[in-house]
Amino acid sequence: MRLIHTLIGICAFSSALPAAAHTYVSNKEYTWRGDSIIQGPYVATAPDAGHIVSTYSARPGYFMPVDKEWRLKNDISSYPRLSTPNLLHQAIYNMGLDEMINAVEPDTTLRTGKEWAGVWTRDVSYSILLSMAYMQPEAARISLMKKVDSMGRIIQDTGSGGAWPVSTDRQIWCVAAWEVYKVTGDRKWLDFIYPVMKRSLETDRKAFYHDEGGLVKGETSFIDWREQSHPRWMQTADIFATETLSTSVVHARAWEVLSEAARLSGDKTTAAQAAARSKEIKEAINKELWMPSKGYYAMYLYGRDNMILNPRVETLGESLAILWDIASPEQAVSITENNPTTPFGPGVFYPQIPDIPSYHNNSLWPWVGAWWTIANAKAGNSQGVVEGFGALFRPAALFCTNKENFRLDNGDIATELNSSNMLWCLSGNIALTHKILFGIDYKTDGLEFHPFVPEVLAADRSLENFPYRGASLNISIKGSGDRIKSFKVNGKEQSPFIEASKAKGTLNIEIEMADNRLPDYTVNHQDNKMTPTTPIAWLEGKTLMWNPIEYIDHYVVVCDGERIAEVTTTTFETPRPGEYQVIGVDTEGVESFASEPRSTRLELLIDLPGETVAMVSPEVAYPSSGLISGYHGDGFVEIDHKSGTITIPVDIAHTGNYFISLRYANGNGPVNTESRCAIRTVGVDGKRLGIVVMPHRGRGNWNDWGHTNSLPVHLTEGHHELTLSFEPDNENMDIKTNHALIDEIRLVKSENRASE
Repeated sequence: MRLIHTLIGICAFSSALPAAAHTYVSNKEYTWRGDSIIQGPYVATAPDAGHIVSTYSARPGYFMPVDKEWRLKNDISSYPRLSTPNLLHQAIYNMGLDEMINAVEPDTTLRTGKEWAGVWTRDVSYSILLSMAYMQPEAARISLMKKVDSMGRIIQDTGSGGAWPVSTDRQIWCVAAWEVYKVTGDRKWLDFIYPVMKRSLETDRKAFYHDEGGLVKGETSFIDWREQSHPRWMQTADIFATETLSTSVVHARAWEVLSEAARLSGDKTTAAQAAARSKEIKEAINKELWMPSKGYYAMYLYGRDNMILNPRVETLGESLAILWDIASPEQAVSITENNPTTPFGPGVFYPQIPDIPSYHNNSLWPWVGAWWTIANAKAGNSQGVVEGFGALFRPAALFCTNKENFRLDNGDIATELNSSNMLWCLSGNIALTHKILFGIDYKTDGLEFHPFVPEVLAADRSLENFPYRGASLNISIKGSGDRIKSFKVNGKEQSPFIEASKAKGTLNIEIEMADNRLPDYTVNHQDNKMTPTTPIAWLEGKTLMWNPIEYIDHYVVVCDGERIAEVTTTTFETPRPGEYQVIGVDTEGVESFASEPRSTRLELLIDLPGETVAMVSPEVAYPSSGLISGYHGDGFVEIDHKSGTITIPVDIAHTGNYFISLRYANGNGPVNTESRCAIRTVGVDGKRLGIVVMPHRGRGNWNDWGHTNSLPVHLTEGHHELTLSFEPDNENMDIKTNHALIDEIRLVKSENRASE
């Protein structure tokens, strides 16, 4: 009976489709035709602007039900009203407004999603940047204020290995806070955010930037489940050492924003320094991550002592690089034409990782798709824009809500975690209309208009009651293209700019596009694809060996970050001391992750002084039962806020370059959440070298020992003194607990003695 009802419903929807309904997007997986989305046997349609119905059914047994219908519940009359001939577009826009009202909590903060209570730094910041800065300016302001800690720093949310500094994308707060200032022009808000921005950026610069400038260390922005985007062998200390596209792009933009805020605050010195730092990061992104052969940026650099490229494409980072002018106009076009786009849209990254469930892996998050679509508009890629609209409208219509994520292989919502009424996804859907089709662009001194209307999306549209400073804007637009033929305000022709100081009363804006032909840029249509599995490599003497991988054409051997050989065997005689890895390459040239590094170099292990075999610190959050085991030598050193500086004498037999790391244990939290990552500053002979991070290794896992990130240092023959100290910029997000056990120091020489 249920099957009969479903078929009847499908037939009813199909018969309701106008015979000549316009087709906007059509591929082998779904079609957007007129006011409906059709995907195989499923149909979603909008009977009117306040109603969406769908016949979609999720995978049998999935824990989360699928909404079959959306009806407008809240009063949205005080928000900008969209009128457009396409009812589906209008209904999805109204659903965004409806769910936006649901997302405003009684305390005037922005709720992350139906299943996710509270304010999260990155979620709310990206949502504010997409549309909440102007749609909900007061809730945006209050939400951002809640993400500043007692030390006046931006809070990095709980994350891999204990949050900051493994996760380091908190600077997106700066960009969002600046967006609120551009919307409101509130000088008191600027006075509040400026010191928070400056303090947080300076702390990050001391903690994990290269002294000579370069990329930013830390986890890829928002992709905070380590196994979802990294090889299994990588520990959270390894993730800290990665240098990622999206996080580096965020920091480059944050320094740029700080420069502007400093200028308005009369701080010329900071303005110049911040601009220079932004420029350094931008130059490093283009130098270290741009891949000319692929036409887009690499996702991140990873490894241990030596870094190599992960050549995956990562959509958020690519999009923001376009929008924040890190990519040149030529690079922007190249990115939009070369980023692989599946029938359901561009993935969070591509290609996917085998044997990892769908969440960040094998998925598209609609808010990321929104950034991608806006970036395509800036690059002038009309086909990319049309398909971007389709990629977001399809799930919104079929699921009758703004879901958090969906699978890239079949378009379903059966991922590891999901939620309806997701703040950043509804923010993205609203942004598509405002920022692309009406071209609304906030500046510090006014509102600019840069509409981008592909011919297939051309229509007479209007947006009534759009608020800006002291004015209410009624905007109408007709035609297509990316050039404005006529821009009238209250009947008078003028440039497409509304000065903030003159924004008063009702402004009736009429925009007529020039109907100019847009460039014939393409989209790189690809089926969803997996990489080969990661080889497992080991050393037997000087012979590097690894397990055979199915469907492999050949293997690449890497030494100290450089590719030195291609082989079809599973053994390799190492020609010199070094750090070795193996990459599997399939018949289509798709590469696996590199295997865990294996070193043929000698290690100098230095046991720390002390005979401690049990923990006594009051900061221990989850004390183990009994004594600690697994350490080397006579014991270990316990560190906390009161442990002071530890000095370790070192005698070096041969001058050269070395890598320093620590063997440590931290059982103060789980691997994937909370915020008790331990941090210490390493010094050599009185000079600051950098920080080492000691992330969680599992709650109560005090007998699980691992290694920190490594720091490069040049040491001359003779006696040296290493120091481990707790500095103000070493304070983590927890503040109360900054505690770990340290067993020994490891020094690895990074070159042959013969090369000295």
